[in-house]
Amino acid sequence: MVAVGVWEYRGGPDAAAADGPKLGTALPKEEAKDNSAPKNVGHAPHREGLGSPLAADELSQDEQVNISVYENVNRAVVNITTRGARPEGFFQMEVPTEGAGSGSILDKAGHIVTNNHVIDGARQVMVTLFDGKSYEARFVGADQINDVAVIKVDAPADSLHPVVFGDSRRLKVGMRVFAIGNPFGLERTLSTGIISSLNRSLQIHEHRSVKSIIQIDAAINPGNSGGPLLDSHSRLIGMNTAIATKSGQSAGVGFAIPVGLIARIVPQLIEKGHVVRPEVGIARVFETEHGLLIERLIPGGPAERAGLQGPQVVTRRRGPFPIVSVDRTVADLIIAVDGNKVTNADDFLSIVEAKEPGNQVLLTIVRKGKEMQVPVVLGGE
Repeated sequence: MVAVGVWEYRGGPDAAAADGPKLGTALPKEEAKDNSAPKNVGHAPHREGLGSPLAADELSQDEQVNISVYENVNRAVVNITTRGARPEGFFQMEVPTEGAGSGSILDKAGHIVTNNHVIDGARQVMVTLFDGKSYEARFVGADQINDVAVIKVDAPADSLHPVVFGDSRRLKVGMRVFAIGNPFGLERTLSTGIISSLNRSLQIHEHRSVKSIIQIDAAINPGNSGGPLLDSHSRLIGMNTAIATKSGQSAGVGFAIPVGLIARIVPQLIEKGHVVRPEVGIARVFETEHGLLIERLIPGGPAERAGLQGPQVVTRRRGPFPIVSVDRTVADLIIAVDGNKVTNADDFLSIVEAKEPGNQVLLTIVRKGKEMQVPVVLGGE
């Protein structure tokens, strides 16, 4: 549990003078001017009062960019709160649970993208817009492997301000980034940083990992999950997903799912409620230091139709008893996909699932000591 304290000034009557001018009070009168003193060079003093807006020439270039990004995008960011229940104790009594996260508005129809782990298992999902109005959301679809989910609210179109998608393929280490979210329930909070690294691998679901993760140093904390990562032009380049931390708070190492992956997944979630993944027809592989040894093929699947071979079941008789053994020496060893070397199932699936059903992949295999290439047309819906 992380506590957030808010410091409030409660000084006595004598403290006011020592604390400087307050909002709405007059500034001290100027002393008589000495014409012999050197004249002030630069901007005129900002003397209209502490509550008056700053002129553009009073802001640094960095400050202008920060303000522009926030003003352009903050209305597209929503606060998500969830309610659920989990079994607890010997009698597995249901205990109420609550969660929080962020999301980005996708369109005027009310679709919102967030992390799957923000809403997973929730019985009720509430979305609060920039104007403070809350709406109950309904589930549209999710991709657990990539931790992406889409929900929908029935809100007036003029209250919905969609985020603009950028291009994560053009990102460079060192580029400036902006994260807007709801850390600890503090709505639409802006933090800034840079891209620290690209193409990180992050395990999100069971034994599967996402390969193209963006690493950032912008402060993201619990409640930021599902919120947008933006570039200096106010475009969505990623979705904040996780932090590397021992305390549960930001340590300057955050991770975001790239917008290219989101753009590929979201239309399928809206249309079908799930992601259509291409099927190669290999049910199981055995990982070796040289590649992936086929353990089992799906009967009639794309790999079997392409001529790939798995282990052979051999039955021999010893007296009246049949003895069944598996000959793995005849199984094909997959060493590359489309020229990319693979040594584990995660690498193999990452390459295959970046394709579409009907696409062809070229598998480089070793069969009986000889290297050969086998084209496989991927199946799927």
